[in-house]
Amino acid sequence: MASTPLDTHYQIETPEGIDLPLRPAGLPPRALAFAFDLGVRGIIMGILLVPLALLGNIGVGLGSLLLFVVSWWYMVLFEVLNQGCSPGKQVMGLRVVQDDGTPIGWSGSLIRNLLRFVDMLPFGYFLGAISCLQHPHFKRLGDLAAGTLVVYRELPLLRPRIPQASALRLPFALQLSEQRAILGFAERQAELSAERVHELAAILAEPLQVPPARAVEQLNGVARGLLGPT
Repeated sequence: MASTPLDTHYQIETPEGIDLPLRPAGLPPRALAFAFDLGVRGIIMGILLVPLALLGNIGVGLGSLLLFVVSWWYMVLFEVLNQGCSPGKQVMGLRVVQDDGTPIGWSGSLIRNLLRFVDMLPFGYFLGAISCLQHPHFKRLGDLAAGTLVVYRELPLLRPRIPQASALRLPFALQLSEQRAILGFAERQAELSAERVHELAAILAEPLQVPPARAVEQLNGVARGLLGPT
């Protein structure tokens, strides 16, 4: 039986029946995120251990407790309380989610992070790297046990701004293709030269019965009317 090929997309279906595509993160960005987090933890430990060293045996005890907390709870607290993002993942544009796309919880984060010691065997994250490279969605052993997935954070798509104009309604219905053409014209104006803007406006003006002399202004008004209140 052929093995499942590596893929760059992970498709899930929400309870509402909506397909939600996720992009699993591969080994290089995850390794860089981990290295960044390792550096942050080192800085935290360095800053806090210096004053503790002046307290003698009490400082040693508190330092050991601090080492435990930073080593084992740093990732968990950030992942659960910061939408699946540790500082390293935030820098690399990554986040951890459950396999169904829902935010990671306490149990999932605890399992995946407690099993890091298995992923690190026999040295240098060897087992974790092998698992990540072999799995179709780049899961290390901790992810397999916890049912979690490291994905790229999807940035919200922002529509281009259209020029300011008074909303205008045409006295007849527009076809969907015509609506798209008008919105596309209004949204792309900032990228075009003035000559090109007037050229396109003249092309759209005739079938829409818009006066050519005021075509740009009125087409922008129609676009505003199509978008409605924003």
